[in-house]
Amino acid sequence: MAEPSKVIHVRNVGHEISENDLLQLFQPFGVITKLVMLRAKNQALLQMQDIPSAVNALQFYANVQPSIRGRNVYVQFSSHQELTTMDQNQAREDEPNRILLVTVHHMLYPITAAVLHQVFSPHGFVEKIVTFQKSAGFQALIQYQSRQSAVTARSTLQGRNIYDGCCQLDIQFSNLDELQVNYNNDRSRDYTNPNLPTEQKGRSSQPGYGDAGGMYSGARTGGFSQMANAAAIAAAFGGGLPPGITGTNERCTVLVANLNPDRIDEDKLFNLFSIYGNIIRIKLLRNKPDHALIQMGDGFQAELAVHFLKGAMLFGKRLEVNYSKHPNITQGADTHEYVNSNLNRFNRNAAKNYRYCCSPTKMIHLSTLPQDITEEEIVSLLEEHGVIVNSKVFEMNGKKQALVQFETEEQATDALVCKHASPLSGSVVRISFSQLQNI
Repeated sequence: MAEPSKVIHVRNVGHEISENDLLQLFQPFGVITKLVMLRAKNQALLQMQDIPSAVNALQFYANVQPSIRGRNVYVQFSSHQELTTMDQNQAREDEPNRILLVTVHHMLYPITAAVLHQVFSPHGFVEKIVTFQKSAGFQALIQYQSRQSAVTARSTLQGRNIYDGCCQLDIQFSNLDELQVNYNNDRSRDYTNPNLPTEQKGRSSQPGYGDAGGMYSGARTGGFSQMANAAAIAAAFGGGLPPGITGTNERCTVLVANLNPDRIDEDKLFNLFSIYGNIIRIKLLRNKPDHALIQMGDGFQAELAVHFLKGAMLFGKRLEVNYSKHPNITQGADTHEYVNSNLNRFNRNAAKNYRYCCSPTKMIHLSTLPQDITEEEIVSLLEEHGVIVNSKVFEMNGKKQALVQFETEEQATDALVCKHASPLSGSVVRISFSQLQNI
C-alpha cells in the first residue's frame, strides 16, 4: 500500500457514478475538502481534511468492498499528498442536466418541497423534488421537465438567498437521469403523480437518497444498495465488522429450510429476519412447505441474517439458513410484500440496529410499551412461550421498556416471533434480542 495521504485514488468510476455518490461513500469518515473526477480514465481523486480520516476510510473499505450502483470501485492512497488547482482543473465537468443538486447554506428557517417549488417553478415545469439531510447540510434534488429550464434556474438562482440574509442556494448539475419519489409530503413530491401516498409516520422520506448515509440507487432495493448504509455500518462497528462477517456478500435473497410448516407464516419470518435488515418480500414455497425465500434490503443485511440465524431453533426445528441462487423474489400472488412496511427497523436508527445484531439469546427487550404497563401484564403476554426466569419493567428517556429472560434461547425466539408488532393497550410492541446476560 502507498504511503498514507489525505488524497484517496478511486478506480473503476463509471460514467453513471456522480460526484455526489463518491462524496456519500467517504463522508462517514470525515470532511472532504476536494474532489476531482477524471472521467476519461474512469477515476477520481478525493482529498480528506486530514490523513487519519483517509486512513479510517481505507481501513474500512479493506474489509468491505465499496460498491456504487452495482459497480465495485477500488480505493487506495494517492501518490499526491495534496490536490493542486491544476489537478482540480484537469477534468472538472459541469455538464448541464435537467436535475439540479441544491445545497442550502445558513438555513435559519425550515425548507420544504413546497418552498423549493415556489422558488424553482418560475423557471420551468418542476416534475419532482426530493430533500434530505447530509453532513454537507440540507440538500435537495430538483428535476425539471427540460434541461434548458434547469440551466436557466441555475444561472438565475446560484448564490441567491431564499430569505433575506439566510438560506443561500448552492446549485450544481446532478448526474442522475431520473428521480424516484415514493411519497408526496413536505420532504418529497412528484408533481406528475399527485396520487402518491404520504409517508407512514416515522419513516424516512427517501432512504435511498439520504439519511444514515444512504446513496441514490436507480434500482432501489428497500432504500439500501450494497454500500448505501456505509455510515451506519461504520458507526455501529467502529470501522471494523463483527467476527465472521466479511461485508463482501452481494446476494440479497436467503433460503430458509427445516421450518415447522404447521406454525410458521410470512409475518413470523418477517419478525425474526427484520432484526438483521429491511425485508423486501417473503415467499413460502408451496411445493416445499418447510422452505421459504426471504429477500433482504442488501447483501450485507443478508449476510448478517445467515451468520446469526444459521442453526437457530424455532418451533422445535433447527433452521437451515443459506444464500439463495435467486438474486431476488419475483413479486406474485404467493409473495408477501414488506418493502413499505413501517415495521422495517433499519429505516430509522440504522446504526443502533446494526449494533444490536446477534444470535438469538434467552433475553428479549420490549419497547414502545404503554406508559402504565405492569410487570404482570408483560408476563401474561409472554408466558405461553416458555418458562420466564426473570422480568423487569423500566423507564428510559421517559418511555416504558422491559426485559424478559426465558429459560432457553428457543423460548425467547418463539416469543419474539409471535409477539413482535402485536397490539397492547393501544401500543404496538417492538421486541428484539438483548445481549445482557442477566437482569
